[in-house]
Amino acid sequence: MYIYNVTISVDDSIHEEWLSWIHNHIEDVLATGQFISAKLTHVLVEEEMGEITYSIQYTAKSREDLDKYYEVYAPELRNDSFHKFRDKMLSFRTELKVVKEFFPKSTHH
Repeated sequence: MYIYNVTISVDDSIHEEWLSWIHNHIEDVLATGQFISAKLTHVLVEEEMGEITYSIQYTAKSREDLDKYYEVYAPELRNDSFHKFRDKMLSFRTELKVVKEFFPKSTHH
C-alpha cells in the first residue's frame, strides 16, 4: 500500500471556507477510484504567521493506482485549489510506502 500525504498550511482568513471546500475536494479525489480511503488530520503545531496546518492521507492499493492518479486526475484537481485559494494556502506532497502495519496483540486473561 501507498500513502499519498498532502500537507497544507491555510491562511486564517480563508480557514472556514477552505475547510468546507476540502471535504468536497477529498470526496472528488476518492471518486477517481484510485484510493481506498482518506484521512483528514489537523497538524498540532503553532504556526508563526497564523496559518492552520492540515494533513490529508490518501491510501492507494498499488503504485499503479497512485501513478494513474498523477497522470489522469491530479492536474485538474490541483488547479481547482490553486485558482480558488492562490496565495492563501501552501501545500507539499509526500509519498509513503507502507512496509508493515502493526497492531496491539490481544491479551487474553
